[in-house]
Amino acid sequence: MRRQGWAATSIDQLCRAAGVTKGAFFHHFASKEALGVAAAARWTELTAPLFANADYHRHADPLERLFAYLDFRAALADGPLEAITCFAGTTVQETFASSEPIRAACGRSILDHADTLVGDFRAALEAYPPRLPVDAESLAVLTQTALQGGFVLSKATGDRAPLLDGVAHLKRYFGLLFGRSPLG
Repeated sequence: MRRQGWAATSIDQLCRAAGVTKGAFFHHFASKEALGVAAAARWTELTAPLFANADYHRHADPLERLFAYLDFRAALADGPLEAITCFAGTTVQETFASSEPIRAACGRSILDHADTLVGDFRAALEAYPPRLPVDAESLAVLTQTALQGGFVLSKATGDRAPLLDGVAHLKRYFGLLFGRSPLG
């Protein structure tokens, strides 16, 4: 069964809201689905520099970088919920059953961001070998899973507390896993 959410909005409605002609729309996009795929790619393009240039990279220790990354994500949670949550995560929730190309594009966006953490997790695993078998890739995906879930529950409750609590729990988990407190 396919959901109808985003599909119910017509191209005419999109063009009116954007203040463009239908011809201008079709000059850039073959369909609404192509617009959705392009929007997910643009989200990745716009947010990549924010994370690439963030202060958490200044930490020499990989675990400190990961803790600082989580602190950075918590700091980004200051503002209205619609401004602090992930476009790709929100879009995939709305379109996963109705548009395979948009689902895949949003998944790429989220997983590409997870990939930016893999090197830090590998270095942390080497510097602080855990007693339990884990790998860097799954820890990076876990991080994004917790953040995306925090976004969803924050929207559901109208409060950023679930996101901030999730970040705090991740920090405690990584501290326990790596035998090093996130407090120093």
